[in-house]
Amino acid sequence: MIGGKEVYKAFIDTDIHLSILEPRHASELYEVIDENRSSISEWLTFPERTKEVKDSTTFIEKSLKRFASNNGYWAGIWHKGRLAGSIGFLYIDWDAKKTEIGYWLGDNYLGKGLATKSVERLIEHSFYDLELRKVEINVASKNLKSRAIPERLGFTEEGTIRNYEYLNDEYHDRVVYGLLQEEWRTK
Repeated sequence: MIGGKEVYKAFIDTDIHLSILEPRHASELYEVIDENRSSISEWLTFPERTKEVKDSTTFIEKSLKRFASNNGYWAGIWHKGRLAGSIGFLYIDWDAKKTEIGYWLGDNYLGKGLATKSVERLIEHSFYDLELRKVEINVASKNLKSRAIPERLGFTEEGTIRNYEYLNDEYHDRVVYGLLQEEWRTK
């Protein structure tokens, strides 16, 4: 239990499970980020702010506060007992009954279906356990591998936010994907 709440843990198959990140995972999280810094930084900004284990600890503590206040969380994606990456709800809008899922993996874990299976599990959690109506995934328009995940899972491309962020000396557009509960249930 963390903050009076049952810690979220989900077994996807015999090799993959998700579990809320806790302070005891900070070193392992930092190692995965540090070992994959250049590839993760191609599309995400957090590796540049993650300079030591303490930064991972701070991130996890903030995530646990969001979890305790029922406003999202980050979980580790474990593959055969090793931390492979992370996935989470960036927020939960309880009035609109929607959330946004974010995810990333270390290079050694790409192409194994971990991200797709993990996103699928969080979609199920969103619609069946949390009773949300909509899940969004926002992806850099040029990040074709990441875009393939919502497309594979039946999301609708809802639009593009131009010049969404400045990263690696260029502006990146962001594609917004959405999936409604009724679309998932009829899939």
